[in-house]
Amino acid sequence: MTRLFVRHTVADYSAWRKFYDAFDTERRHLGVKAYGVYRSSENGNDVTAWHDFETTDQAKVFMGSDALRHAMKNAGVQGAPSIWIANEA
Repeated sequence: MTRLFVRHTVADYSAWRKFYDAFDTERRHLGVKAYGVYRSSENGNDVTAWHDFETTDQAKVFMGSDALRHAMKNAGVQGAPSIWIANEA
């Protein structure tokens, strides 16, 4: 199991969440098996999401997806996200 973590700041969490939820079908089509979203307790627009994949390659394809880039832009993601991939130990 591979877990992809993405942390970014969004302009407005509520607006971002609507886009995130609407992307669910595409997310699953791109290999996401499970996911979760967390918000900073100090800044509700500081969001960390994790996504589980069968393989690291699937996680990389997901992150390279034009559909994901487009969705992030339209959802109000500000700046470049911090991204890291980890494998279950």
